[in-house]
Amino acid sequence: MNTDSAFYSNDDWIPVSEKLISARRLVVVLVAIPVIGIVIALWLIPAVPSFIAWIVAALGLVSFIWLWWLIGRRVRSYAYCERESDLLVTSGILFRRLVIVPYGRMQLVDVTAGPIDRAFGVTTVQIHTAAATTDAAIPGLVPEVAAAVRDRLAKRGESRAAGL
Repeated sequence: MNTDSAFYSNDDWIPVSEKLISARRLVVVLVAIPVIGIVIALWLIPAVPSFIAWIVAALGLVSFIWLWWLIGRRVRSYAYCERESDLLVTSGILFRRLVIVPYGRMQLVDVTAGPIDRAFGVTTVQIHTAAATTDAAIPGLVPEVAAAVRDRLAKRGESRAAGL
């Protein structure tokens, strides 16, 4: 994992699965389909000047290419690190985010997967705390890894929550 030493510690960071890239890119393709339909409809409507259809098509194509590239970079920015007393989750390209969740503050560890994620074999581990701003999510884990992370986090959370 490529990390900035001033922002991250030297812990062992675990990246998420590359399968998440394909899942997210499929969503972009599914959103592009109605845009293509709109462009075709604009070309077929005689009252609409054809340059408007060309502008919409160009904007749609540029957006599609940019999102395709951005998804790859964004997914590769996700990583997590399980330390002795807390969990670290990082993400972001331009604006990096580092969430530190102490095990004793965790209230719920949730594993979710929508239909597209299930089709690509990825899940998301969501960690809930009492403070909404410290909730963390680790997307793009294969189900076996997600279940193991969930179980480890729940066990560590239970053992450290005795003082609460």
